[in-house]
Amino acid sequence: MRRSSTDESTYRRSPSPESKEPGFARGGPFRRCSSLYGRAGAGDTGDAGGGFFGLHSNPGPKAAQARYTTPKGNKYVVFYLDLSFIFLLELKRCSMARGCLQGVKYLMFAFNLLFWLGGCGVLGVGIWLAATQGNFATLSSSFPSLSAANLLIVTGTFVMAIGFVGCIGALKENKCLLLTFFVLLLLVFLLEATTAVLFFAYSDKIDSYAQQDLKKGLHLYGTQGNVGLTNAWSIIQTDFRCCGVSNYTDWFEVYNATRVPDSCCLEFSDSCGLHEPGTWWKSPCYETVKAWLQENLLAVGIFGLCTALVQILGLTFAMTMYCQVVKADTYCA
Repeated sequence: MRRSSTDESTYRRSPSPESKEPGFARGGPFRRCSSLYGRAGAGDTGDAGGGFFGLHSNPGPKAAQARYTTPKGNKYVVFYLDLSFIFLLELKRCSMARGCLQGVKYLMFAFNLLFWLGGCGVLGVGIWLAATQGNFATLSSSFPSLSAANLLIVTGTFVMAIGFVGCIGALKENKCLLLTFFVLLLLVFLLEATTAVLFFAYSDKIDSYAQQDLKKGLHLYGTQGNVGLTNAWSIIQTDFRCCGVSNYTDWFEVYNATRVPDSCCLEFSDSCGLHEPGTWWKSPCYETVKAWLQENLLAVGIFGLCTALVQILGLTFAMTMYCQVVKADTYCA
């Protein structure tokens, strides 16, 4: 049956291999036609893989645009999910940091409260000694203000000031106060460590200087305005059963006679210091007190070690809280 002219297809039949039509071997018009049809098919149908009749061709611009624009929305979704996950992690970390900060805050406040109360106790004892005993334990003539009462008052006041700064800094979470507390406590710790090292390094020179200074102080015994020194020597000679700094003869230079204070007597009585030397204590007070300190060196060492540990603990609390406050201000503002 013969086709009509209206049914004629616009596409030509592919020539056979035996065809002698020029240009076939090199692709000629057939190649151009298939490329044209392939591009048309890809552009019309959106198929990026090729044209009609299974022929492969390059994708058109619409297909290329569709290929790159399709996954862009998915990328945005993944980005938003990652951002939300990071936000949740940061929020959790900030919550943990705040929890640690609160724990360190209350620990440091309790520590500094005890520190402040201890300073109040030391200050109270110093004031009581100054009010009731005068300048008690003033043995040095070179440093008349270096009495037990004055030392306790100064130490208690300084400890109270440091504890107060630490308490306010912990409550307010103030970086300036925390750093001030850390610096002050560090200076005290370094001063104590330096004093201990110098004391053990120059112990012989310190012994010689202390004995000479104490012998000078004997000349102030019983004089007006030196009640503290008089009471201190009387208590030491009675309790430690000793007489003089290095020997009972130290008092001979003070009285310009063969005489000692009544506190040097084996049996106390009025004017017993005028009796024979056989009724006096023979032990030197300086060596006796030094031997007593050496016997109780363990207790002195434990006291010094506890003091150092308390100070190190305060330094640790202060610096830890300072770092936590800085982190909280930086990451969780």
